Amino acid sequence: MSEKFGAEHWPIEIRLKQNERALEIDFDDGKSFRYPAEFLRVESPSAELQGHGPSQKQILGERAHVGILALEPVGNYAVRIKFDDLHDTGIYSWAYLYELGANQAELWSRYLTALEERGLSREPKRHS
Repeated sequence: MSEKFGAEHWPIEIRLKQNERALEIDFDDGKSFRYPAEFLRVESPSAELQGHGPSQKQILGERAHVGILALEPVGNYAVRIKFDDLHDTGIYSWAYLYELGANQAELWSRYLTALEERGLSREPKRHS
């Protein structure tokens, strides 16, 4: 196990699928995860979204069509994802990305429930 930056698993291949609005990562333990851009955006580790604790987490709606513009390495422990809604302050560590991938179904379900509880939608509002 690597002690560097708390990452137990390291990516061996990262594929940005801009047209599919997805990121794919293969990790050194043989696990592979596919992350829709919307999922990564609403789970951004930025302070703007996460606050300073679980009770302060913001729930973002209207991100169903968000895309990824670019990936920017942050040292050898993380990547900054630049989204086309101009959000780019989240630094996704390899450990966080692995955790997101391993728990994606549960996290997505919680997100959809939170949207519904707040009367929010994944789809952008149409302006007339």
